Amino acid sequence: MDANTLQTIANQRRADAVTMIHRANTGHTGGAMSSLDILTTLYYDVLSVRPEEPLWPERDRFLLSKGHSVEGYLAVLADRGFFAKAELATYSMAGSRLIGHPNNQTPGVELCTGALGHGLPVGVGMAIAAKRTQRAYRTFVLMGDGEQAEGSVWEAAMAAANYRLDNLYAIIDRNGLQISGTTEEVMELEGFAAKWQAFGWDVTELDGNDPAALQQYFHTPRPEGKPHCVIAHTVKGKGLPFAENRKEWHHKVPTAEQLQAAYAALGVKGVQWA
Repeated sequence: MDANTLQTIANQRRADAVTMIHRANTGHTGGAMSSLDILTTLYYDVLSVRPEEPLWPERDRFLLSKGHSVEGYLAVLADRGFFAKAELATYSMAGSRLIGHPNNQTPGVELCTGALGHGLPVGVGMAIAAKRTQRAYRTFVLMGDGEQAEGSVWEAAMAAANYRLDNLYAIIDRNGLQISGTTEEVMELEGFAAKWQAFGWDVTELDGNDPAALQQYFHTPRPEGKPHCVIAHTVKGKGLPFAENRKEWHHKVPTAEQLQAAYAALGVKGVQWA
């Protein structure tokens, strides 16, 4: 799939996600928007999955460790056919399986996440399982940059290098903001790439809001014998002019007027399922 098509799809999923948040009157707008180019590139161009057979044994595994940014993830899963798009209208409603964090009762969701720092340790286990059973599937874990303050991330990073898990990809949504400020104010990360390299990982930095850059990375053979870390530089609130690079949009709900402004900025007329 060409990069322009992926960008169009990502913006359509942004419209889905911001509509879900508006309707439910709750949600993590900023991180959902920043991560959607990554999610779109993975699910429409990289991952080997079967929406009609979510538990296909040979599927690539994906874990949204930054589980609070679930809205974009659910929008992608629905559009890919894991469940009906009409179900997006139930997001965060009583009785819905589409709750405020990934729920493994939802087709396509491997792991209930939300407590930060859990995704990469589980991903290490999945990658080890693939090696030991001689399966070809790969494991991809999407983390937030604020999440890097969790010690379990670095324990898992050390283990992944120790076991030479070259079937494991850690993708970090490096938007520079978390709920209480910039990452560098809250818990300084830089030199970030050097830290991952010191733990024995193959490290690449790229523009995480550029589908072409993401495609080039994931379709280029990576070094053997090392796990892979992608530091994906993104814009929090990407695509929504009123939310871009604003920390208060980590968890904030758009008004009806802002929803229409979002549609205009994203180049969509609205969503059909709402």
